[in-house]
Amino acid sequence: MSVSPESTIADTAVEERLLKIRGGNALHGEVRISGAKNAALKALAASLLTTEEVVLNNAPMIADVLSMAELLRAFGAEVDIDKEHDRVAVRATEIVRTDAPPHLFKATRASVVVTGPMLAREGEISFYMPGGDQIGKRPIDMHLRGFQRMGTEIIRNAEGIQARVAKLQGARIYMDYPSHTGTEAIMMASTLAAGTTVIVNASAEPEIVWLGNMLNRMGARISGLGSPIITVEGVERLRGVSEIVIPDRLEAATYAIAAVITGGEVTLQRIFEPHLLPITEKLLEAGAEVWHRDGRMLIRAGKELRSVDVQTLPFPGFPTDSQSTFVPLLTQATGVATVHERVYEDRLRYTDELGKMGADIRVARFGEKGEFLATSAEIHGPTRLRGTRVASLDIRSAVSLVLAGLVAEGETQLTDVYHIDRGYADFVNKLNELGADLMDTGEPAKV
Repeated sequence: MSVSPESTIADTAVEERLLKIRGGNALHGEVRISGAKNAALKALAASLLTTEEVVLNNAPMIADVLSMAELLRAFGAEVDIDKEHDRVAVRATEIVRTDAPPHLFKATRASVVVTGPMLAREGEISFYMPGGDQIGKRPIDMHLRGFQRMGTEIIRNAEGIQARVAKLQGARIYMDYPSHTGTEAIMMASTLAAGTTVIVNASAEPEIVWLGNMLNRMGARISGLGSPIITVEGVERLRGVSEIVIPDRLEAATYAIAAVITGGEVTLQRIFEPHLLPITEKLLEAGAEVWHRDGRMLIRAGKELRSVDVQTLPFPGFPTDSQSTFVPLLTQATGVATVHERVYEDRLRYTDELGKMGADIRVARFGEKGEFLATSAEIHGPTRLRGTRVASLDIRSAVSLVLAGLVAEGETQLTDVYHIDRGYADFVNKLNELGADLMDTGEPAKV
């Protein structure tokens, strides 16, 4: 990913910054799980739907939140970030512009969801394609087709994409795939549309259910959350709200996997167990031990780590964002595991970096012009991993390489560390408090 000089995510010294991991320590202790990145970012976008204040408690203090806050400020919103109390307050009393600054819109993939609120409130927005992670094609065609069904004119040119509508009209919208961001953008746009909107083949991810319930508390009329069909009856206005962001199931999965791969025992604080079911079931199948009660979960490595097959699917399937963090564990398991990536065709690219560390991963590669396209891999284990210099391509692959480094011999040096800043709050300190040996040679992004 190329990073603009104006980007708030990476500074000019990003190439020199390294995360050094020395392996061999079993993790023990307790770790507090932060608020969900994929819930907080969409809730920040939803704050544009009202002139009143929207307050998010338990918001994750990560670089992507900083980027979204800057984008909202560019549109004219007042944003206050209280890092000490994990609180973000937004008041979008007035929208002063509808053209999204390119360096802010491209900083994170989540920025695309502001299109729905902006069309609902202002009737127009212009933007460039969003950036984010290198995990393959992530088209926004479903978002745009949905807006067109609601009466929006879409113009694509060298200047990006321009969308205009006098007033959004309710419509029946069929999604080719249950897109996470597509469902959110259309659902938010529909809250202030005239008439009723029906989203067919909608995503049922936990963050979408939480966002829909938040919108309902703001005065929206949304039904069918968590099902493939979401119905939204448009209203005239939405009011402010104070919400608590749900725990980040992807962060929780990361520390659960870290406990098992290192042969340790870790208790996760502030989790919602049903959201973690796909992960915990696979950990149990692999031989781990799991207990949960009252928002806490204890994960302990079992006597033997066995290979298990994984395929990613929309919730309640195995999350694509946890695929890359689960693969390092499979390199230490006995047997041959098959991983099928059903969501993004290029998400297995990071396995080349694990191969540098000694992992035996055999990826099926396709592409008429030699480009890397892969949707399945065989992981042969257990293998001895060795520390070396590796590069992260996105948030989850960065953490994948850290997990591998926790069990590798010697020192692993990870570049492009800013990806971790984008998705994980206080990552290095949390792992070190559990007994890991990590050293960040640079300065993490400030929020």
